[in-house]
Amino acid sequence: MRITDYIEQSFSNLLKKKLRTFLTTFGVVIGIGALVSMFSFGKGVQKNITDKFKELELFNYVSVFPGTEEGENEESSTDGQTKPNEIEEARVLDDQFVEEIRKMKGVESAFAEIRFPAVIRFNGQEKFSLIQVLSADICRSGLMKLRAGQTYASDEDDALIISDFLLRLMEIKKPATVIGQEIEVRTLHFDLSLLNLANIASMMRGNMLPLSQQSYTFTIVGVAEHMGFGGSLPLRSAVYIPPGASQRMEKLPLTDIWDFFRSSGRVKGYSAVTISVSSPKYIEPLKARMEDWGLETFALIDQMEELRIVFMLMDTVLAAVGMIGIAVAFLGIINTMVMSIMERYKEIGIMKAVGASDRDVKKIFFFESGVIGFLGGVFGLVLGWVVSMVINQVVNYFLAKQGVPYIDYFNFPWWLCLGAIVFSILVSLAAGFYPTLRAARVDPVIALRHD
Repeated sequence: MRITDYIEQSFSNLLKKKLRTFLTTFGVVIGIGALVSMFSFGKGVQKNITDKFKELELFNYVSVFPGTEEGENEESSTDGQTKPNEIEEARVLDDQFVEEIRKMKGVESAFAEIRFPAVIRFNGQEKFSLIQVLSADICRSGLMKLRAGQTYASDEDDALIISDFLLRLMEIKKPATVIGQEIEVRTLHFDLSLLNLANIASMMRGNMLPLSQQSYTFTIVGVAEHMGFGGSLPLRSAVYIPPGASQRMEKLPLTDIWDFFRSSGRVKGYSAVTISVSSPKYIEPLKARMEDWGLETFALIDQMEELRIVFMLMDTVLAAVGMIGIAVAFLGIINTMVMSIMERYKEIGIMKAVGASDRDVKKIFFFESGVIGFLGGVFGLVLGWVVSMVINQVVNYFLAKQGVPYIDYFNFPWWLCLGAIVFSILVSLAAGFYPTLRAARVDPVIALRHD
């Protein structure tokens, strides 16, 4: 018999019991559909994260931090003598350091990460926020995505860029309407005039601190898109102002909120400097140089191995859940094939009596189970795709009301689609292995007498 004959006979035998075949195939459809949906969701999450990182070129950034006190002295020997390959004295992250970094090979830009707390007053509401100091050239570099307006023209402007996320908190839904309006920024600063005897006694009792507020007025020139978790590494605030305006403001002498948790002897220069390189190949040489200077570094590209492990664990969990449906379908196929053999017991005996070999009988039942697997795989893939698209649309519908942009939470690569069908066929063939052996062992003499 030719392969086409086996396939034709398989369809003919399965159609004789339409309801049973439908229910068995539908069990495979449900199992494959669930497995495909689980895997496509895992791949969708991975694709969204990695694509966003690549789109924002986050793998091209290195954050540099001051070295720890322990790290500065770890190269000294017990007798007080330094080792031959002594690390250079830890550098201070100041303006000179930033200018020196910008001249290095492969470096596109470098800027200090300066943030300070402030209260934003606008549209009759007050919101606490961290203000980030960002130069005009960095804003124009494409790192920041604007929903309305433009960046400030120079580093000396009394201009401000606000995030659309902060505007939504203030119940402002149209970013373009705030362009050109004035906004008040209130900062905290140390007030030495409060350090009199009466106030010092009150401070010791914890009733007050030597802090005063200062208000400044800025003009909103742009509204930046809030990028959330997938946002650019250097842009992690809701309000941005130029360096010149920042220098004219009285504020806490901190370059970052984390300075609160550092010892006073360690607050020297900036708390962090972000460096952008033209290609990830410059990351390792740059990190090695920074470590020679006694500084600490962080690069997102170094975390990819950890991300792969997380993704692998997530795929394993999702696959384990999806395999529950496959196990049920597996048992259903075995039951269907065994029932088919019992009903066709005499037919098998006739085939053997006219010359069919055990191998021919095996092929007939293998092809029948394979057809069930093929149909279950194809329609299961369609079911998984339809269910995933419906869930994706529903989730995006509700998230759109919160201002979240449209995201494809499911991803169907070609290998997943092909693999779903192949896996379904293999599972069905495995399920039909025992029934096939049982059919091949039928004694034609006994089968012909079977009623």
